[in-house]
Amino acid sequence: MIDFWKRFKQNHMAVIGFVIILIILLTAIFAKWLTPYDPYEMDPVNRLQSPNGEFWFGTDQFGRDIFSRIVYGARISLQVGIIAVGFSFIVGTIMGLIAGYSGGWVDNLISRITDVLFSFPDILLALVIMAILGSSLNNLMLAIGIVYVPIFARIARGTVLNIKDSLYIEAARSMGVRPITILWRHILPNAMAPLIVQITLSFAFAILAEAALSFLGLGVSPDTPSWGIMLSEAKDWMELSWWTAIFPGIAITLAVFSFNIMGDGLRDALDPRLRNEKS
Repeated sequence: MIDFWKRFKQNHMAVIGFVIILIILLTAIFAKWLTPYDPYEMDPVNRLQSPNGEFWFGTDQFGRDIFSRIVYGARISLQVGIIAVGFSFIVGTIMGLIAGYSGGWVDNLISRITDVLFSFPDILLALVIMAILGSSLNNLMLAIGIVYVPIFARIARGTVLNIKDSLYIEAARSMGVRPITILWRHILPNAMAPLIVQITLSFAFAILAEAALSFLGLGVSPDTPSWGIMLSEAKDWMELSWWTAIFPGIAITLAVFSFNIMGDGLRDALDPRLRNEKS
């Protein structure tokens, strides 16, 4: 871990991304104490107020404080990211480990399932799933999770295929160690580095997907303070009040950019080839 942190902090952009993500996380956790107004409260008297000392990011067409809604929107984005990516990581990793270690018809079946999922564009597959299940936050998280299952499955399968015939794996088999123990104690730790990098990149996609689906009306309910919902509502007002679209757009861009550059930093820090070159 010490070696990893030394290598990671050498990438200044990755550290900046990590700091921004940490700020977004703390903002979401302490949203109740950071927001000056209720994000759901409508105030027709102060509708479409430009940014000022009272309303830092202005107000929308219903008089709701945009800053408060953006802060609470961070909760929605992180909740979608944690649950959706956690689901795809667990399901996809299990599928990949089983496929790579078992081989034969099990590998062929799981590989064909992942190939079918890969044949659909990410957003299109999420749209199809949402159209079938209906619009709700739980269905949104499930749809995004399903989209990224094949990515984790393929990464885990590739790692298993690379090391399952190694001498230490053969030694464990000859000692009578159960396959599930071999997968858990010997193979999974070797697959964690690329999986961790994929988790950070998947977070960026989850935030974008939630915003896109909410923008199209297939995400969370319209009154929810979601960045995508805010953009969808602002499209009819942005010529009159630019702040209704600019600030939610900046929030989405900043979050996605931070996860991407942190993912690049994690990839470089966890790459064993770079470690060997340095040594």
